[in-house]
Amino acid sequence: MSKAISTLLGGTLLLTGMVSAAQAGGLERGGYNYDLLFSTDRFASEAGVIYVMPDRKIKNARDTDPRDGLGANGTPLLGLGKTSVTETENYTIPRAGVKVGITSDFDCLAQYSQPWGVHTKPGNEWVGVNENIETKIESHDYGLTCSYKFDLGKGQLRAIGGVSYQEVEGFKERLVLSPNVFKALDPRLARFPGDGTGKLDLEGDGIGWRIGAAYEIPEIALRASLIYNAEVDLGDVTGTLDLRNLPSAIKPPIAGQLNNVYGTATMPQSLEFKFQTGIAPDWLAFGSVKWVDWSVLNVVGFCVQGTPKCTPDKYATSLDLMFRDGWTVTGGIGHKFNDQWSGQLQVSWDRGTSTGLTTQTDTWLLSSGVSWSPNKNFEIRVGGAIGMLTSGSFGGARPCDSLTGQCGTSAKYEFGDDFVSALSISGKLKF
Repeated sequence: MSKAISTLLGGTLLLTGMVSAAQAGGLERGGYNYDLLFSTDRFASEAGVIYVMPDRKIKNARDTDPRDGLGANGTPLLGLGKTSVTETENYTIPRAGVKVGITSDFDCLAQYSQPWGVHTKPGNEWVGVNENIETKIESHDYGLTCSYKFDLGKGQLRAIGGVSYQEVEGFKERLVLSPNVFKALDPRLARFPGDGTGKLDLEGDGIGWRIGAAYEIPEIALRASLIYNAEVDLGDVTGTLDLRNLPSAIKPPIAGQLNNVYGTATMPQSLEFKFQTGIAPDWLAFGSVKWVDWSVLNVVGFCVQGTPKCTPDKYATSLDLMFRDGWTVTGGIGHKFNDQWSGQLQVSWDRGTSTGLTTQTDTWLLSSGVSWSPNKNFEIRVGGAIGMLTSGSFGGARPCDSLTGQCGTSAKYEFGDDFVSALSISGKLKF
């Protein structure tokens, strides 16, 4: 059975990658995946791309803080912006990996991936511009993971460990104060050219590590693995807070200039259990359960360079996320039709991490893919997924920090059950 089903073992990578990619909770984008490490070939390389098309729509938006001006291009008394907009942007996730069998028992996998990311862009024409115009976060992970296996009972036990260097960067742009407000406060500012928007740009990097184990019985295509990924401490996250579109008289000493800022952030730890087994000739069942510690990203504050101690009472700005932990459960089957073709089908549920300050609610996803191997050295996989982003609401004042006070005060809105889809293609060279 192990030879007949070997194509399916790699084919599950096609679908599990789409689960994280298609609007998973928190800031998860491509997530972590080490399935290529288990390839039975001495050398195996894989590269692919996933294209995700989320369609999250905001409706019934209200600006709930009149002090900074109501709505896009509004006045202190009247909001003129849209109340319904599309929040999400389509995005692409590339990945690549090379696995080498150093000896018959010792394997190593070098990878490039983009584990974290988010891109929301409701734009500058809606009533919630005081909350968000555009937010984008990207990541780059360069990892090395190795394993050593030895005989145990009917199968083999594999010890797994690795390290990664990770880079994270991004920005957030929003309306800080409507021009109508500061011009009303001081008529001398009537000719000030700025539009009242501010932009926070950030970047940081850090080192992460992982440890795990797997047990395999190749004769029945059985594998159970448990891998823990440690937190990635980004250390001093640095960047700029651009407030040049605000007059300096409004909020001295930072308004009217480009400010260097710093803060700290940590990307979450995670634990994932995966299981697969042959259930009949040419049939494979597989599934997984994953926990991600997204609650580590609560209120992420930033201070102007030179501030001796960056505490909440000294924040120049902050990213108010208030995530809860994420859980993802998947299950699927695969079938090998002949020596060249196989297919897979998978259902997944991702528990939303939002506590009311993001739109990341539960996601349900149905994924399917096919693998084609014209010969024993090359394989190409294509897949697709459709799913539902469940409904919810944003905003409403709530305590988010003992010193900074309330979060969610800028805007309120709702969103319904929305559609998400994804396409994937990858190629694998092995010998």
